[in-house]
Amino acid sequence: MTDQAVVLDAHEAIVLFEILHRWEDQDLDLQLFPSEQTALWALSAALERVLVEPFDPRYADILQQA
Repeated sequence: MTDQAVVLDAHEAIVLFEILHRWEDQDLDLQLFPSEQTALWALSAALERVLVEPFDPRYADILQQA
């Protein structure tokens, strides 16, 4: 497999970021394989590097609009 970019619009990225962080924060027992968990952590880290919205005081409103 070659390195390929996944393109998300801003709303998709924010919603996906929120889902991943709820999963991480609540420690949901999804019975993931280790490779699946690693992939989700990597995706979460990638979103953290590019999103500024989670640090905005109006994040709840931004998330709702997304």
